[in-house]
Amino acid sequence: MKDLGIVVKYVLLEKRDILLSILFGFLAGITAVGLFASSGYLISRAAFIPPLYALTVVIAVLKLFGFLRAISRYAERYYSHRATFTILSHLRVSFYEKIEPLAPGIFQKYRSGDLLARIVGDVESLQNFFLRVFYPPIVLIIVFLSTIIFTTFYSVAISVVLLVGLVLTGFVVPALFALKQKQVDSQVRESRGALSTEATELLYGYRDLKIYQKLEEKEDQLIHASDHYVNEQEREGMHSTFSHSMNTLVSLFISWFVLVLGAWLVVEGDLNGLFLAMLVMISLTVFENATPMAIFPLHLEDSRRASNRLFTVVQNEPEQEPVELEKVDPNFAPAIDFSHVSYTFPNEVRNTLRDVNVHMEQGSKTAIVGASGSGKSTLLQLLLKIQPFQEGVIQLGGVNLNQVGQEDLWARSNVVLQENHFFYGTIRHNLEIAREGVSDDVFVEVLQKVMLTHFSLDDHVLEHGENLSGGEKQRMAIARAILKGERLWLLDEPTSSVDALTERALYEEIFAQAAEDTVLIVSHRLAGLEKMDQIVVMDQGAVVEAGTFDQLMTREGYFYKMKQIEKSVFL
Repeated sequence: MKDLGIVVKYVLLEKRDILLSILFGFLAGITAVGLFASSGYLISRAAFIPPLYALTVVIAVLKLFGFLRAISRYAERYYSHRATFTILSHLRVSFYEKIEPLAPGIFQKYRSGDLLARIVGDVESLQNFFLRVFYPPIVLIIVFLSTIIFTTFYSVAISVVLLVGLVLTGFVVPALFALKQKQVDSQVRESRGALSTEATELLYGYRDLKIYQKLEEKEDQLIHASDHYVNEQEREGMHSTFSHSMNTLVSLFISWFVLVLGAWLVVEGDLNGLFLAMLVMISLTVFENATPMAIFPLHLEDSRRASNRLFTVVQNEPEQEPVELEKVDPNFAPAIDFSHVSYTFPNEVRNTLRDVNVHMEQGSKTAIVGASGSGKSTLLQLLLKIQPFQEGVIQLGGVNLNQVGQEDLWARSNVVLQENHFFYGTIRHNLEIAREGVSDDVFVEVLQKVMLTHFSLDDHVLEHGENLSGGEKQRMAIARAILKGERLWLLDEPTSSVDALTERALYEEIFAQAAEDTVLIVSHRLAGLEKMDQIVVMDQGAVVEAGTFDQLMTREGYFYKMKQIEKSVFL
């Protein structure tokens, strides 16, 4: 219920609409009771054929209740739905603000289809929290108690029966069905997440499924997930219908008992028969307000599950007060220290990093190399705070990385990742991401530096850069880093998709631009590393050796063997 408490906080922000919804909900309920009560009394009174003027007041009251009921019901719907839409708006904005900083690493915890189901489906499910869970029980209790108090003026016994009916239809019957509802609703929500995941994977992997002729198999999995979701929805619907039917049955039984008890009281002379029809009509009407309680467990459990799935995504440890890097080092070409750093991906047993110790001097050039899967890219992700490191200490310019704000770190770094996103638009638009407000000459110059002169600034770029080759994407990413012009360079496989001659030229340009800067390059290729101040060699998540290019070659250790293998492959 802790996560549902967060939703309650957003609900309580709309105090005015909440009070108005409760007020008009009460007026709609109590005027409905008054309408049918006066109708019952009018029927009984008319049976004695009194003068017309004796019925005029009752008829006027009857019409007044009719108008008030319609107006109150409309006002209740208006204010309750306005509050719901505002609450959903608060929820979406708050959730986005919390999930935005987690975006780089969140896809390693959640599959994209399941994440989409949470962001869209679970937020939409919470629209029923206020409309079906929060204020209807309040209205029910107020209307029932008001009716019971009114009924006591005519018959205490019947008012006690109505009180028992309130307890049964408002609490006992819904509570009994709530036990089963938890299991049913959980399966519906999980099957919806599974369906979203299967649909997303089919769309993302459509081309590969066609190539390997596995599309029909994946479609069968999607159909199976869809059928399972539909079946679970049908179970939920049947359970809800049964709950509603039982609640209605109990309320009708109570009304029947009111009729029998009222008739007996009339025979015994304890009740004026003129009011018997009125009391029966009151019983029939007041239990209409208890009808929403039949589906109360469904919406309560649905809201609880939705809030739990939603806020589980954005639960994280409270961060320390961030230190502004500008105050630590105005020039910000920091030294970097990894001290006894270990890391294991969520739900995995194997350590990706094991007791890593690396020191990089301020303004130095460091390369981290190793075979695929050695942990070098993970080390860079920890430095970028894409992943939270679990053991050890990382310092940036002498400041613990936990005290550095994530966005502040990214703003002060030139970053090239293995996969870089390119937006639909033009070359100019994609370069302006790194630096705005500069002339086209600056953009043309940087394109020359990365050997993309065959592009003009107005050339079109498709979504995800589909019309760019792998090498062109990497050079565009390096162009962005050069344009940004910060003092910390963090490059992950920046030249893995370009030829050897282009790679050498790119490294020369990077070293020229970053002559006084701190540069960290992650690469599985060993070409162009002769100028590095330090080369750190990793294997199976641990540092196996470190030193300059000449030192490592002289030792004839792991790096030397890698270099010899590379020579034998490419020569």
